[in-house]
Amino acid sequence: MLSLTRRDLFALALASPLGAIPLSRFRLGVTTDEIDDDPTVAAKFLREFGLSWAEVRNLWGKYNTELPVEKVRQARSVFDEYGVKVAVEGTGFFKIPLPPDTPEGHRILDGQWKLLDDSMERAAIFGTDKMRVFAFTLEKGAAPAPRDYDRIYELVRETARRARAKNLRLALENVGGSYVWTGEEAGKLLSAVKEPNLGLTWDPNNAAEKGEQPFPGGYRHLDPARIFNVHLRDFKHNAGKVEWTAVGEGEFDNLAQIRALLHDGYKEGFTLETHWRSPQGKMYASRTSLTALLKVVEKV
Repeated sequence: MLSLTRRDLFALALASPLGAIPLSRFRLGVTTDEIDDDPTVAAKFLREFGLSWAEVRNLWGKYNTELPVEKVRQARSVFDEYGVKVAVEGTGFFKIPLPPDTPEGHRILDGQWKLLDDSMERAAIFGTDKMRVFAFTLEKGAAPAPRDYDRIYELVRETARRARAKNLRLALENVGGSYVWTGEEAGKLLSAVKEPNLGLTWDPNNAAEKGEQPFPGGYRHLDPARIFNVHLRDFKHNAGKVEWTAVGEGEFDNLAQIRALLHDGYKEGFTLETHWRSPQGKMYASRTSLTALLKVVEKV
């Protein structure tokens, strides 16, 4: 008699389609400045593909958090006109080296708390409850010191408390060069910081950049209920290093990762953040990757 383990059953589930999901129910968006910095151009692009979600980072050549609120309101009006909702506000909060616990370091943190306030104000204007944040970057060539993590966790915990007071959620991204770069490191942070409004922007391709097998390896360290956003793209190894490619031309199995998330009850959004650079421009790169990604979604 054939006996199947739980892992066997899970693998079989991932190998089979979950049933066609209408695009209207699959919350797929694109990082707008990887289409164009002009929100009107980006919104038209999204609607051309039948998409109604966006992750917003740069607008008109500046980070949204550097823009006056009048310009942010103008961008919101554009998105409203085209029926596009902002799923996540991208911020650069805590995407800096960990400041020392000194008076100068405290002044640096004061600047970051101001950035958080500005970000929360703009998130409210955009009409989103999710902000992408980070967990500090490493100095070039430095290895993470274990003693730094307790301090990072406490600072992230305080950030979550401040955001919760504004009814906002933090989607902390595992990103290259960060103390939280891989799925394993992200899992440890989420285990240490229990605030319910703190979750993850899971970027499996970033995890691969550090050498982790992001799926299923890195993903196994994560609680899917604590994933608030997922970045999708593709990568390949070249001379021992990871480089970004158009979706479908690399090594990452987007289909298996998406199926696993949905199998695990994930109901939040996905963002195409192609990062791949084409000589024909970033809109061409996003168009190429999005066309391929939509074919993946058809198979889910």
